[in-house]
Amino acid sequence: MGLFKKFFKIKTDQTQEQQLPLAVEYDEEWDFYFSNADDIIGSFYIDLGLAKVAPLESYSNLIWVSVKMNNPQSDGLSSNEESNTLYQIEDRLKDFINKKHQAIYTGRLTSNGKRDFYFYFVDSFLHDKTISESMIAFPYYEYDFGIKEDIKWDHYFEFQYPLPRQFQSIQNRRVLYQLEKNGDTLVKERRVDHWLYFKTSVDKEIFLQKITNDGFNIGDDDYDVQYGASPYRLRIFRTDKVDFDNIDDYTLYLWELSQICNGEYDGWETSVEKE
Repeated sequence: MGLFKKFFKIKTDQTQEQQLPLAVEYDEEWDFYFSNADDIIGSFYIDLGLAKVAPLESYSNLIWVSVKMNNPQSDGLSSNEESNTLYQIEDRLKDFINKKHQAIYTGRLTSNGKRDFYFYFVDSFLHDKTISESMIAFPYYEYDFGIKEDIKWDHYFEFQYPLPRQFQSIQNRRVLYQLEKNGDTLVKERRVDHWLYFKTSVDKEIFLQKITNDGFNIGDDDYDVQYGASPYRLRIFRTDKVDFDNIDDYTLYLWELSQICNGEYDGWETSVEKE
């Protein structure tokens, strides 16, 4: 039996991912999350690792390629029948652009029947020709593209990058993947511990009052200046289901409630439970 904190660093096979054509070392961190804006569902796939080195001043031109899907789902996301072709389009675009331009692929958005691919270029000369040469292999697909200057990488940080709530959901999913890798079938209910930090004792007490009827037990309740600006630490626990359908329900509830109480939700941990 072992315990897992919420933060896990997932390394990708870099032979399959974009390689930076510049002397910047960083760990690629590809992941996905869902968004919902004006009742339009979107699926982002993004290299979160770029946030540690961006913005890169010389890569100041944002170029996007928007491909209209031929067989999307009713919600506007990609279908299983079309997914392989969309992956082929993505791989070919990256391959052609990498060979002819200095560019960084930051990810894609699938939404409203389209899949948009995003690149930051140093040299955007004849980028339109490169994109056209790549897409000629897919004559039955309509596409469009555009370019704009984005020195501060606003598109990456303000549009592509997940909001704190979405990032918490990503972290939840990563822990579940790690549990599965260690033989957990995610079927058994088990004790789940949650860590929270507050700036004042009053904030902490307000939080505890709000969860009075939620069935949580208090594990640790202490104060230590080493915790910095939020020195009041709280650990609570409850028996819960730990699977992809349920994990966000109670963790995001605690995350949002801690925000209301001027606190910080610092993740969860649980045991590996095998059949």
